[in-house]
Amino acid sequence: MATLYKTAQSEYMDVDELIDEKERQSNIKHRVLMVASRGSTYRHRHLLNDLEMLLPHSKKEAKIEAKKDMELLNEMAEIQGCNNVFYFETRKHTDLYLWISRAPSGPSVKFQVQNLHTMDELKMTGNCLKGSRPILSFDANFETEPHLQLLKEILTQTFGVPKGARKSKPFFDHVFTFSIVDGRIWFRNYQIAEKDAETGGDLNKNDKPTLIEIGPRFVLNTIRIFEGSFGGPTLYENPNFVSPNVIRANLRKSRAVKHVDRINSVKEKELRTAENPLPTDPLNDVFN
Repeated sequence: MATLYKTAQSEYMDVDELIDEKERQSNIKHRVLMVASRGSTYRHRHLLNDLEMLLPHSKKEAKIEAKKDMELLNEMAEIQGCNNVFYFETRKHTDLYLWISRAPSGPSVKFQVQNLHTMDELKMTGNCLKGSRPILSFDANFETEPHLQLLKEILTQTFGVPKGARKSKPFFDHVFTFSIVDGRIWFRNYQIAEKDAETGGDLNKNDKPTLIEIGPRFVLNTIRIFEGSFGGPTLYENPNFVSPNVIRANLRKSRAVKHVDRINSVKEKELRTAENPLPTDPLNDVFN
C-alpha cells in the first residue's frame, strides 16, 4: 500500500483511483483459443503448432467443423476462458483461411493465408526461448487507412503476449513484424541477437543488435472485416480479392481454349487437304 501512495504522489493521482486502475489491469487476461477445421493438411497443422509455441497465452482445441454454425466457436471460447479466437478453416484440402475474432462481441476478420512456410521447412538459424514475449513491429502503412488501423489493433490484441500471462517469461528476445506489401500483410519472426555473428562474442555498447529470422512465414490477404464475432454487418470488404476457385476456373478455361484451338487447327488441315488434293502421277503404274 505504501508503494501505491508513493506512486500516486509522483503521478498526482488519487490513491483510490490508482488502486482501481491496478486491479483493473490485473483482471484483464488476454487468451487466444486456436481451433482448426477438419481436412487440414500437415502444413496447416505445423503452422498451428508453430503459432502455439510462439504464443504462450494460447490454448489449443481439437478439430471441429464449424462452417455451418460459427457461434459454436464463441461458446468454446467462453468455456475455455478465452477472449480471442484463431480459427484455421481448410477448404478442398488446399485453401487455408484464418479467422481472427474478438469473442464474443467482435469484431472479426477473415484472411486467406498465402505463401505459407513453417519452421520445419525453413530451418533458419534463429532461435528464441519458449514462452518469451515478442515485440510487435508494424509498418507505417497501418496508419494510412481506417480498416488498417482496425487490423493493427486486432493483431496487437491477439499476437501481443500480455504481461504475466500463463507460461510466459518476463523478457523479450524476438520480434514479430507485420508489413503491408501489395495490399497484403506479410508476417515474419526474428530473433534479437546481442552477439557478434562472426565471432560469437558479446556486442559493444555502441553496437546495435542484429535480427536473425526464425520462422514461420506467411502472408495474410484480407477478405472481409465483420462487426460481430464470426459474422454480422460488414465493416470492410476487399475489392481486389479474387477467390481461389475463380483462379482455378480461369486456368481450366485457358487450358480448354488451347485444346479447342488445337482441335480446330486439325479440322482445318483436313478440309484444306480434301479441297486441294494432289494431282495423280501418270508414272505410278508403269512397273505394275
